[in-house]
Amino acid sequence: MAASEEDVLRTEIRWSFVVFAATALILISILYAGLVHGINPPSNIETVDPKTLHLSGEFTEGNLGTRVEADGGVTVRVVTTQFAFVPQCVVVPTDRKVTLRFASPDVIHGVLVAGTNVNTMVIPGYVSQVHTTFKTTGDLLTPCHEFCGLGHSQMWAIVRAVAPADFKPDAQGRAACDGR
Repeated sequence: MAASEEDVLRTEIRWSFVVFAATALILISILYAGLVHGINPPSNIETVDPKTLHLSGEFTEGNLGTRVEADGGVTVRVVTTQFAFVPQCVVVPTDRKVTLRFASPDVIHGVLVAGTNVNTMVIPGYVSQVHTTFKTTGDLLTPCHEFCGLGHSQMWAIVRAVAPADFKPDAQGRAACDGR
């Protein structure tokens, strides 16, 4: 028994409604995530020369790690290189906005701080930046989640989130996991 033209038209209208409803639900979810939870794609595009990354500028060895800036903001700078995070441990205060900045001199890496909204790719030639507020104290595992070579499985770091009273930067505003 062949379907009549009216049956086909009714079925097409039903499926059109389903597609429209699914599209509207996805759009509403994206708007909700962006407006209510502040989950947005990265918007700053900063470049850096991966060949001279460690020789001058922001990502020299003396600038890496956690630092309280002149304006009171906390900035963490990390170099992701095969097969290590430099430094391997950084300390951050809880309940305070922290800016994490990453750069890579070699290949694409991925950074994921377990239990937080920090999840980004680090591409050679670009600075990856994430803003977050750590809510709980403890050592948070930070693996590389982009395959970067044979030593990839050994590439991890620790973000040590401490209570504001235990966050004690030195006179230059630097804080480290070993207390230096």
